[in-house]
Amino acid sequence: MRIAFAGTPEFARVALEAIAAAGFEIVLVLTQPDRPAGRGMKLQASPVKQLAVARGWPVAQPRSLRLDGKYPEDAAAAQAAMLDANPDAMVVAAYGLILPQWVLDAPRLGCLNIHASLLPRWRGAAPIHRAIEAGDAQTGITIMQMDAGLDTGDMLLRESLPIGDASTAHLHDQLAALGGRLIVDALEQAEAGTLRPEPQPAEGVSYAHKVEKHEAQIDWTHDAAAIVRRIRAFDPFPGASSALDGETLKLWAAQAQPGSRAQPPGTVLAVEPTGVVVAAGEGVVMLTELQRPGGKRLPVADFLRGFDLKPGQVLG
Repeated sequence: MRIAFAGTPEFARVALEAIAAAGFEIVLVLTQPDRPAGRGMKLQASPVKQLAVARGWPVAQPRSLRLDGKYPEDAAAAQAAMLDANPDAMVVAAYGLILPQWVLDAPRLGCLNIHASLLPRWRGAAPIHRAIEAGDAQTGITIMQMDAGLDTGDMLLRESLPIGDASTAHLHDQLAALGGRLIVDALEQAEAGTLRPEPQPAEGVSYAHKVEKHEAQIDWTHDAAAIVRRIRAFDPFPGASSALDGETLKLWAAQAQPGSRAQPPGTVLAVEPTGVVVAAGEGVVMLTELQRPGGKRLPVADFLRGFDLKPGQVLG
């Protein structure tokens, strides 16, 4: 079966590699344009493009796919490439561009999306972050037949994963591997004609809005469990943070503990090699991995060797 693929980050690259390893023919890869990255801000190809170039697959990088949009020449070139590739199906994973109707209609079997949540919960841009932040017990992968809505298409396959105390970084890798396995199953069933689409239920819909950098700042008046969930949810991006004496510290790992609030929220209650204990709105937070501006992420014992933190100081 001939497969077109649209995706950009590492999550998508894992799926593309799985599809190719299963023996499907990759006839076209769509990915976002190269972006400046790193300290030198040099243009860097996406993980999906890097894989496609290494394998010799045709690549298109339109800035938009809307024929009536801001970049009609890009969209027209992508349309021509799609028609020339003549895919049986298109797989979409964290691509980052809206697909207009002509794209949805181009493949014989339509477009299949790998979505990192158990739809209809957490439709939208940041399902992994929001599931952790909300305290969900589980998440998973939904393979969906795409339509014109925002993650509203029929479900084809679903499989769940427990969240536990995972960070977004850890859960991302688990879900990427699961997505690769499930999309191969879905394509094999599509080829055999055995897929059974199931409409999404009307109940339980929620939206995972894009994570913004301003959300990184921790509000210590929240309860300890909510603060710790946010720290886990924002690892690796944008990284939870809190100000201390004019310096912004990144907070990478923490534990919620019971405790009475004898001091205002944000007050450092104890500084030990095992953790920095901070008062929250309810309970206390023990920080176990921190980072100074320009420094490295460090376990708290190593961090404290170069940072004089004392009880009574106030974060935030």
